[in-house]
Amino acid sequence: MRIIVALDIIGGKCVRLTRGDFNTKKVYSKDPLEIARQVEDNGIKYLHLVDLDGAKNKKIENIKVLEDISRKTTLKIDFGGGIRSDEDIRLVFNSGANQVTAGSIAVTDPDLFMKWLTMLGPEKLILGADYINRKVSTAGWTENSDKDIISFLSEYNSKGVKYAVCTDIERDGMLKGPATELYKEILEKVEINLIASGGISSIKDIDDIREAGCEGVIIGKAVYEGKITLKELGRQC
Repeated sequence: MRIIVALDIIGGKCVRLTRGDFNTKKVYSKDPLEIARQVEDNGIKYLHLVDLDGAKNKKIENIKVLEDISRKTTLKIDFGGGIRSDEDIRLVFNSGANQVTAGSIAVTDPDLFMKWLTMLGPEKLILGADYINRKVSTAGWTENSDKDIISFLSEYNSKGVKYAVCTDIERDGMLKGPATELYKEILEKVEINLIASGGISSIKDIDDIREAGCEGVIIGKAVYEGKITLKELGRQC
C-alpha cells in the first residue's frame, strides 16, 4: 500500500482545513519545499499536492510549488486543484507531476474527463471522488452533487478508470478515524485501486485501511499535528 503525505497549498503556504472549510485554515509552514524534503528524508516516496486556491477559484494558482518540489526532490507527486482544460493538464505534467487528480470535471464535464483518460492513460489520471453523506462534492468541496459515491466510482471504473482517491469530507481534518467500512463496501462492489483519505489519526488507522484492501492512504493533519511522525510513516513504506 502506498503511503502518501498530503500537502495542501493556499497562497504558496502549507495549510490544513477542517472538513474542507476555508474559514478553518491553519498555516503549518511557509515553505512547502522544506516539508517535502522532510517527507523525502524519511523514506516516503509519494506526495499528494493540492492547490486549494485553484480548487476554489477553478483555475490553477500554485503551480510554482509543484515546480519547486518536483525539481528539488525525487518525490512522486499527484497534483490536483483547478485543473479545467487540456492546457492545464499539460502545464501540470510539464511542471513535474507524475499523476493528476481530477474530481470536479468528472462531475461537471464527463466528456472532458474521458478525453483526459484517453489522452493520459489510466496510470496517470486519478479520479477524485470526495463525498459528504455519500454524495459526491466538487469545487474544493464548496458544491454538492446528487451522485452516489459508489455509483460514481463504478460508472467510471467501467469506463477504464483504475485509480480513485476517496475522502469523507465529514471526517477530513477531524482526526477521528477513516471511513474504513465504506472503503470495504466500495472494494466489494468496484474493482478499483482505491486511495483512502480523511480522518487518519494513528498507525492503527493505516493498518485498518491496508487490511481493507486500499491501494494507498493519504495522511495529512495527523502528521502536521504530531499524531503520527514522518519517521513512523517511513517504516510503513
